[in-house]
Amino acid sequence: MSQTETSNSYPTSARNQVKRRHDRGFYDHDTVHRILDSSMLCHVSYVIDGQPYCTPTFFWREGTRLYWHGSSASRMLRNQSKGERVCLTVAHLDSLVLARCGFNHSADYRAVMAFGRAYLVTDPDEKERAVIAMVDRFFPDRTAGLRPSSTQEIKATSFIAMQIEEASAKIRAKGVADDDEDYALPIYAERIPVRTVLGAPEPCPRLLDGVSRPATLNGYSEGRLLEDALRDAYFLEYPNG
Repeated sequence: MSQTETSNSYPTSARNQVKRRHDRGFYDHDTVHRILDSSMLCHVSYVIDGQPYCTPTFFWREGTRLYWHGSSASRMLRNQSKGERVCLTVAHLDSLVLARCGFNHSADYRAVMAFGRAYLVTDPDEKERAVIAMVDRFFPDRTAGLRPSSTQEIKATSFIAMQIEEASAKIRAKGVADDDEDYALPIYAERIPVRTVLGAPEPCPRLLDGVSRPATLNGYSEGRLLEDALRDAYFLEYPNG
């Protein structure tokens, strides 16, 4: 069954099909979503009056829809409110690869490009859910114990959503890959793993006496990989994926 015939995969087109190294391209929901859900920082690319821009921002996924937020005065949000086409990207650097030839030096990585039309969230119910999700997606159940956001704070925050029309993942997990004849050369080569690891929590020095760290934050513990904590938090907030 081709990618375009599979309900569990995003359709492919000239826009999202991996052009170089087809073997590294993936279009299935499971692979694409797993990479997205392992991150909280994305880059959103768009064009204003012929000038390309690329803005880093926090984001989250609900099904096949992506959300991100920012100030209501943001240039990015102002120009993505009327169905503008955007490309949202996420990338994880997994290793540095040192080969026996400069040409074969590389890196292991996981990346996603997602395409669609951005729209400003104006429906009151959808915006109310987004106000909660922008916290609880990363820190499940936290909003319920916080001071409620004021009307002015909510008014100053805008949300953009995008239904994923097309998406592709590209993954390299090969490590050192020299030409066969180069393995006989007396040249050192190696793979250097790269990970983002959580440090020890640093409580606010102005905490009131008796206020302790809630158990809901146990997933963010010293020594854990950030991507594991983010993925676990996602499935706590969205058990059905």
